[in-house]
Amino acid sequence: MNRATPAPLSGLLAGPPAAVVTAGASLLADALTAQAVAVEPVDWRPPLAADGLDVPAALARVLADPRREEADATAVGRMLAAGAQLVDVRPASEALGLERGTFLHAGPPVAWEAASGPLRGALMGAAVLEGLAATPEEAERGLAAGAFAWEPCHHHRAVGPMAGVVSPSMWVFELEDPVGGGRAYCSLNEGLGKVLRYGAYGPEVLDRLRWMSAVLGPLLQGAVRAAGPVDVRAIVAQMLQMGDEGHNRNRAGTLMLLRELLPALIDGGAPSSDVARAAAFVSGNDHFFLNLVMPACKLATDAARDVPGSSLVVAMARNGTEFGIQVSGTGDRWFTGPAQVPEGLFLGDYGPQDANPDIGDSAITETAGIGGFAMAAAPAIVRFVGGDVELALATTQRMYEITLAESPSYQVPVLGFRGTPTGIDVTRVVRTGILPQINTGMAGRVAGTGQVGAGLVTPPPGVFTAALAALAEAAPPA
Repeated sequence: MNRATPAPLSGLLAGPPAAVVTAGASLLADALTAQAVAVEPVDWRPPLAADGLDVPAALARVLADPRREEADATAVGRMLAAGAQLVDVRPASEALGLERGTFLHAGPPVAWEAASGPLRGALMGAAVLEGLAATPEEAERGLAAGAFAWEPCHHHRAVGPMAGVVSPSMWVFELEDPVGGGRAYCSLNEGLGKVLRYGAYGPEVLDRLRWMSAVLGPLLQGAVRAAGPVDVRAIVAQMLQMGDEGHNRNRAGTLMLLRELLPALIDGGAPSSDVARAAAFVSGNDHFFLNLVMPACKLATDAARDVPGSSLVVAMARNGTEFGIQVSGTGDRWFTGPAQVPEGLFLGDYGPQDANPDIGDSAITETAGIGGFAMAAAPAIVRFVGGDVELALATTQRMYEITLAESPSYQVPVLGFRGTPTGIDVTRVVRTGILPQINTGMAGRVAGTGQVGAGLVTPPPGVFTAALAALAEAAPPA
């Protein structure tokens, strides 16, 4: 060392420190505070751990991947650029090619033996709806015997809220990405309470679904075809300015959609009683627009898929038993772990013992940078999920720590119109130990129950360390 040049830290301890930065347990901070030393605590935690995996070595290998920086920029750039237009409403048999006896469901693949109560209930109800069984009990026997088939929505360019069950006669929204040309699909939202997506299958549930297929779907189809493509991404951008976060709160988005379609609904020539019931059904269901937000987010995340070397998460989904993620640089492979039970508020007399573990494809909203990631835009949502305004602000700010970009389209007014944190990076999650925050509904654990509450949940940490291991294996030799 050149003796004429002071070392960079020379003199650091020559006088009293302006403040001491501390992390972890408060023992040191408490001792310094007691001695009148200024302390600056920081929220630091060690990287995630995983049995059988040298996490630091895997992190080093992924971070040293020469493809990573450009690959992540490409993937998140595609995600941010993707558009979303509602172009049609069609039966699932026609739009998705679903054949009789075949269903779609939320989350990663799952066998009947491992299926959760709400997923079983939704499949049983769908089998009765399709005339494949006379009763839910007969449907259950057929499902258990393997008489019918079911696959993840994500394997068919679709997403489904909660159980996410789609059957051939159900109608689906069809969205197109005008930038990349992708297509995405989602069923029509049934409302809250005792509905199929929460695993309920009573007569009122099936009667509502039959009306949606016979009346609501064709009415919406006529309106969408007459009104032209509806720019869903533009509505999502506006709803964030109006107090929605796009997952558990979609009130403004639902009303803006109705404003777009109502003139064409009225002019479509259908009986006025049908139009009035359809308008009342949509406007009275604050979650109706969720089933358009989800495929809009699916288009964005699908655009970011299949970029070798990228550690960007492109799907988070749950089937009520397992939580799974997919990553841009690892193709269609699922990384799964046990789904967690959400914490939040319960309806009526329901309590934590009644709640099923996390379920649904709706975490696609968080994957694309809204939902729980945009909670600061929707302080009213905290009354529905059991938090407070400070939690909403802190949650959005914390998500910037694990994401690659900020959305130029989706902005948060209370944060000075800062773009929402977008593009979950596996390496940042593992390095910081900060897990993505998800707003979610809660389904009853027992098939047929329906919704029991709403709350907050995070993924199991192991899905990110498993993805990190796969990225490390795929990285070129140093």
